[in-house]
Amino acid sequence: MRLIKSVYQFITAIAIVLVTSCVSNSNEQAVRSKTNINDNWFYLENNTESINDALKYENWETINLPHSWNALDATDVTPGYRRSASWYKKELELSSIVSGQLYELYFEGVNIESEVYVNGTKVGGHTGGYIGFHVDITDAISSGKNEILVRVDNSFNPEVIPSQKSDFVIFGGITRDVWLETVPKKHLYDLKITTPNLSEDQANLIATFNINNVGANSKVKATLLSKEGEEIKTQTINASDSELAFSFNALKDIKLWDTENPNLYTFNLQLLENGEIQDEISEQIGFRWFEFKDHGAFYLNGKRLLLRGTHRHEEHAGVGAAMSNAQHRADMELIKDMGANFVRLAHYPQDPEIYKTCNELGLLVWDELPWCRGGLGNDAWQKNTKTMLKEIIEQNYNHPSIILWSLGNEIYWLPDFENGDDTSKINQFLKELHVYAHELDPSRKTAIRKYYEGADIVDVFSPSIWSGWYSGSYKSYQKAIDQYKAQYPHFLHAEYGGSSHVGRHTENPITGEGKIQSDGWEEAIVQTDVANIAQIGDWSENYIVDLFDWHLRISENDSTFVGNIQWAFKDFATPLRPENAIPYMNQKGLVDRTGNPKDAFYVFKSYWGDKPFTYIESHTWTERQGPKGKSRTVSVYSNCPEVELFLNGKSLGVKKRNTLEFPASGLNWELNFSEGENKLVSKGKSKLGKEVQDELTVNYRFEKNKKARSLKLNYTKLDNGNYLVTATALDKKGLRCLDYEECVYFQCLNGGKALVSQGTPTGSEIIEMANGSASIEVIKHSENSPLEVMVLNQSFKGTYLTIE
Repeated sequence: MRLIKSVYQFITAIAIVLVTSCVSNSNEQAVRSKTNINDNWFYLENNTESINDALKYENWETINLPHSWNALDATDVTPGYRRSASWYKKELELSSIVSGQLYELYFEGVNIESEVYVNGTKVGGHTGGYIGFHVDITDAISSGKNEILVRVDNSFNPEVIPSQKSDFVIFGGITRDVWLETVPKKHLYDLKITTPNLSEDQANLIATFNINNVGANSKVKATLLSKEGEEIKTQTINASDSELAFSFNALKDIKLWDTENPNLYTFNLQLLENGEIQDEISEQIGFRWFEFKDHGAFYLNGKRLLLRGTHRHEEHAGVGAAMSNAQHRADMELIKDMGANFVRLAHYPQDPEIYKTCNELGLLVWDELPWCRGGLGNDAWQKNTKTMLKEIIEQNYNHPSIILWSLGNEIYWLPDFENGDDTSKINQFLKELHVYAHELDPSRKTAIRKYYEGADIVDVFSPSIWSGWYSGSYKSYQKAIDQYKAQYPHFLHAEYGGSSHVGRHTENPITGEGKIQSDGWEEAIVQTDVANIAQIGDWSENYIVDLFDWHLRISENDSTFVGNIQWAFKDFATPLRPENAIPYMNQKGLVDRTGNPKDAFYVFKSYWGDKPFTYIESHTWTERQGPKGKSRTVSVYSNCPEVELFLNGKSLGVKKRNTLEFPASGLNWELNFSEGENKLVSKGKSKLGKEVQDELTVNYRFEKNKKARSLKLNYTKLDNGNYLVTATALDKKGLRCLDYEECVYFQCLNGGKALVSQGTPTGSEIIEMANGSASIEVIKHSENSPLEVMVLNQSFKGTYLTIE
């Protein structure tokens, strides 16, 4: 086989170098190019509908994209967040206009409705966020300076999904990358690739595509390339029609794409005239097939695969949904590092970088239409919803990672339109979407979560099982999945878990025994109608560790179970939870909103992760108390076959890991702490003999604290130069009150500013204490002036700290 270099890549590189606008000189051949234009935009926070009025304002702010005006106000301490319109402006300089070339702007995502103007002329727009769109600007531009304006609106509009009653923030803004693209007027487009009738011995490929302005002498050359650039197969056909197809059959020695070895190939198309390349496009593809066995397990490439999943909302502390590609990728790499092989994109399609990363890392994807609550809408709503489904499928068609098109979540809840919860009408429209999805893509399955009346309409169904949080005890989980495996032919459990406040711990987590109906598991629309742990629990990390451990012990040892999908990987913002420990944050994440792992992350890693490790529960539980002589249980989460635990240099013995045992797969030791400092060391050895260890120092006291009498402030200087100011609740003897969980309020008075509205354990000015402690990060304006910080609540009227 010979190595081949892409002529298209070479031409594009030359085009990018020639001019900053990425447009060739007018006497050169029209080429395809794509250039990021995120930098140097202007932002106007004004909802005027008139472009002329917008241009009259002088208070435009300089920004770079991606951007959201809700980056901070969605997680500040004021109810609600800005739901309105704003304007974006950019000057685009083009050295010349190439004849025979089309110019387009490509927006990866604008939330949630947009209008695009170039040089004062409206050239396009889009309805619906979370999905990309092109705008042809060819007829509106000229050589020299061109002015782009975009009006973006995330106001409440019941005709556009998702419903505002959803439990997440609808971030307004140009929240993803923007590109200037050029294509020849004669060009290739709409390349769709399927890989039917695969086996381990041979592979087949069908590629369909279109040609714009096909010529009489046009030919198309198709080439399949390996990851290393080796030519697998090539074929050339006459372009006699605008809609064409290639079939590569009986391909040998193809490496299949799977979650352990995500082998990718490149399919390349060249449009030729008289032997010269006029246009070129390519797609990364993977060869794989899958099957949901009736009332049984999931199979990938003919082998049973337990789906080990989590959910991902698209947001990050400080930027909201306006994440960089590096931040997107970091999320997915952390999910993969935990050992997951499946991710549900909740509750909307996400940034293109996510799909690319999932393809490369080997993460199967549930992609979701954002029909989230709100019931069935009017004719305009139905048209918009169906259009968005088409856009999602067509844009993401070639990603091997995607196996499911979800048609919605909790769709009948809280209708936005009169009679919007009429299940007969909902079912009629759901059937329409199901049929349409299969017309657009016959190779994948449809899914839906928590709409029982439509369970037999879609291919894969997820009922609601919130054992141990919104209903019942987590010990009812086996009963729940046994019932649903028998009831639904293709049952995949999406969403389970609960909230945890980082640093909050207890020796005896509240399990609800004697207070709740232990056999329940389904989430009620009105959660206060039934007693549940979400309402009466302590939100400790200890409880959530046990809950996940129980669920994983069940799922990992059930040979006919498809798998489950934990909710959610990362803490995220919500307007519906102002009274949470961190206001307006859904704290069900395995990591906080900056990606820092909680204890529960290591529970999943112990079951799923490949890289050997040990983790002593818990690194945020270093202050403990109890009577002298009272033994305590210490658990170690690890994926090593056996682990040895040491206390103050003395071995407490070796334990063998067994996933049938609970908790911590049997890696538990009973021990007696000494008063004062206790050093714990866990040592594990992998199957290949690699040694790993973890260390934790626990300060233990025998005297129990009394009632809190004061708050004390102290600080440490962080590596970034900021200060971490910590408030501690003390009793009259000065003992830290490990049982104090009341809310405290931070304020930076002088000399700096607090890092607030982050939705993190150190980035909220209002926060509940965790074991009698709470912290906030503070930025000092100058080393030469003092920094003054205050903390208070209703019981303690004010404690002050001055940092010189």
